[in-house]
Amino acid sequence: MGEPITCLIVDDHEVVREGLRLALSRTENIRVVGEAADGGAAVALAKRRRPNVVIMDVRMPGTDGLQAAREITTDVPEVAVLMFTAYGERSLLTRGLEAGAKGYILKEAPHQTLVRAIQKVAGGDGYVDPALMPAFLTKEREHMLTAREREILQLLADGMSNADVAGKLFISQETVKSHVRHILSKLEADTRTHAVAIALRQAIID
Repeated sequence: MGEPITCLIVDDHEVVREGLRLALSRTENIRVVGEAADGGAAVALAKRRRPNVVIMDVRMPGTDGLQAAREITTDVPEVAVLMFTAYGERSLLTRGLEAGAKGYILKEAPHQTLVRAIQKVAGGDGYVDPALMPAFLTKEREHMLTAREREILQLLADGMSNADVAGKLFISQETVKSHVRHILSKLEADTRTHAVAIALRQAIID
């Protein structure tokens, strides 16, 4: 089977750490080499133990998981950080990956999903919990729209006509129409109303 994958568990709740440790101790080829209750301790332990994977809670008192992930990936880049959270917020997903995390998994994920995530990030691959993929794809779509396109979409959602939008933004109606065409294409929408509905549902606009 080769060398076991070494893991460090970081969570401010002892019961969560205990549950994870028990689950992983029964998993062949994965070995828990340490635990930490906050980000500061996690960084120190990661530097000392050099685990293959740090399973990192996001929200903790003191140094949170995002800051700790940033420090670990900077100071010990060979260590893969797997964000482990009860929060399915898109902003946290993006911030976690921006902090250098290799993967993102929800605390309620089935055991097999967790094991797969650990194996993937230990092997140098990225991993996003399948339950988070719709949110992740939404984020991608949101990034596809330019700031001006989002602005126009928001005004359309507020009930403005092309002429109203053109007047408010000091641009021509032709320019507005061009932006609207791009928005429809990017969101794969048939009409302006459809585009607004998609954007509202996916929280691209308010």
